Amino acid sequence: MLRSMGQRRVAESGEDPRVTELRAAVSRLRRELAGHPADFADRGIAEDELAALAAMTLTGVPEVRRLRRSLLLIAGAVGSVSALGGALTDVRHAVELFGEPHQIT
Repeated sequence: MLRSMGQRRVAESGEDPRVTELRAAVSRLRRELAGHPADFADRGIAEDELAALAAMTLTGVPEVRRLRRSLLLIAGAVGSVSALGGALTDVRHAVELFGEPHQIT
């Protein structure tokens, strides 16, 4: 279904569809990371930040700055693992759905 710019559909559960999409993307990356056989130095950082993102999706609409910070940490931790590239891209796209953080003037 097509949407006009700026309109958001509400999921059947009443949840913001951006949150639903973020939760799904985070879940996918967590599963793929858990199944990835190689151990690398920043794996723990990625796991911690993915857990933080998953928790944020349970409490409503997450803070955009915190989402972007987590995304940067996750990308830095797993960005060189090509097998996780697709799932990482999905998380980035889900975070981008939340737009830019509001500037306080």
